[in-house]
Amino acid sequence: MSLLRRTVRSGPLGLLLTVGLLALTVLLASSVVASAEGDPATAGRPGDAHRWVHSWTAMPQLTEPHNMPPPPFTGDDSVLVDTTLRQTARVTTGGDRLRLRFSNAFGDTPLPLTAVTVALPVDGRAGVPAIRPETLLPVTFNGRTSVTVPVGAQIVSDPLDLELAAGSNITVTTYLAQGQPSLALTGHPGSRTTSYLLKGDHTTAAELPGATPATRWYLLSGIEVAAPAGTVAVAVLGDSLSDGRGSTINGNDRWPDRLFDRLQEQPDTGAVAVLNQAAGGNRILLDGLGPNALARFDRDILAHTGVAWLIVFEGINDIGNAPATAAAQQALAAELIAAYEQIIIRAHAHDIPVYGATLLPFAGHALYDDPAGHREAARQRVNSWIRTGGDFDAVLDFDRVVRDPDDPTRLHPALHDGDWLHLNPDGYRLLAEAVPADLFTGSRAPAR
Repeated sequence: MSLLRRTVRSGPLGLLLTVGLLALTVLLASSVVASAEGDPATAGRPGDAHRWVHSWTAMPQLTEPHNMPPPPFTGDDSVLVDTTLRQTARVTTGGDRLRLRFSNAFGDTPLPLTAVTVALPVDGRAGVPAIRPETLLPVTFNGRTSVTVPVGAQIVSDPLDLELAAGSNITVTTYLAQGQPSLALTGHPGSRTTSYLLKGDHTTAAELPGATPATRWYLLSGIEVAAPAGTVAVAVLGDSLSDGRGSTINGNDRWPDRLFDRLQEQPDTGAVAVLNQAAGGNRILLDGLGPNALARFDRDILAHTGVAWLIVFEGINDIGNAPATAAAQQALAAELIAAYEQIIIRAHAHDIPVYGATLLPFAGHALYDDPAGHREAARQRVNSWIRTGGDFDAVLDFDRVVRDPDDPTRLHPALHDGDWLHLNPDGYRLLAEAVPADLFTGSRAPAR
C-alpha cells in the first residue's frame, strides 16, 4: 500500500505505473485463487472445485482399563501387538476421494501403524468383519505404507480414490506389528458398532474367521471426503445422550444419525455432513470420560474441516456429579451458563453459529436424582437461560420433546432405556425430528 501511495504522488508516469501495478495485482490474485482450488492437498484433485470436509468423526479419549481390547490383545505393558483391527464407520456426506485420520492424542509412546487398508463392507453393513475384495485399497502416508504417530499427535493419510455415497459404511483395517508399547491407548469406547481383532496381518483378507468382536473404536478418529465446494458440516458437542447410549448396536440410530437421515431427505440440506463429537460421561467444566468440553473445543470442533454450525447438548453430567446441595448447584448452574457463553464466543470468532439444546430430565435415575430437588432446580435454571436469556443462535428444546407431560421432572416412560437418563431409539428419533432442517439451509459459506 505504501508503494502505491508513493507512486500516485509522482505525476502522470506514476499514475500509469499505479494502473499497471493494480492490473498485475488482480492477475496474481486470480492466479492464486485458481491455484488454491486446484491444489490436491485442499481440493481433492488438481483443477477440481472440491474441498476436504469431515464426513465422520469419533471423539478421541483415553481408553479406560475396562474398555481396553480383550485378551490376548492387551498385555501387561503393551496393547495390540501383532494385531489386525478391523472397524466400520458410517460416513455422512459422500465423495469420490477420502483420507483417514488416526489419533495418538492420549498415547504416552509413539504409535507405529504397520499397514492400513480400506474397503467397502459386505452388503454395505455396519459392524461386519467381511469386506468386498474388489474394493480393497492400500492406505499410504506421504507415499509410505507404514507410519508412526507421535505422542499426542494425529496423522492424516494420503488421498484415496474411492466412491462413497452419503450414508454408506466403510471398513478400515489396521495392522500393528509392534503394537503400542504402553497401555495409554487412544480410542472411543462408545462406538455402538462392532469391531474385530485378530492376531497376525490380515489387512488384505476378505474375511476374518475366528476374530474377536469388540464394540469399541480404537485409533481411528476421522474420515474426510473431497466434496463439492458447497458441502458443509454440523458438529455436535455432547455426552452419552449424543454418543447414543441406549441406541441399537450397528444400527446407527443415535439422534445425530437420525438427524443426518432427515437432512438427506431434503434437497436443500442433502450436502450437510453431521459430525458426532460426543462421549459418554463427558462434562463441560471438569474432566471426566475425556477432557472437558471447554478444553477439547479447539481439537474436536474448530480443527475439523467444513464445520459451519455447532449444536451444544451437554451439561447434565456436570449437574449430576456436583454435590446435591443448594449452594453447590446454584454455583454450578452459574458456571455452566458462563461456559456456554465461552463456547458461543469462541465459535462466533470463527463465524460458526451455535444452537443450544435444553437438558433432559433425570428424576428416577439412581445417581443423579436427589430427593431435595437441588439438581433439578439447577437444570431448570440452565434451561431457562437457554430458552430465554442465552446468546445461542437458535434453541433446540429437547426437554419438551421427551419429558413426561404428567411429571416434567422425568423422561416419558416409553422413551428411556430403563435408567431414566438415557433414551431408547424412539426417544433419539424424536430428538432428531425436533431439529428444524431450515437451520442448515441458505447460501452461507463454510467456516473452514
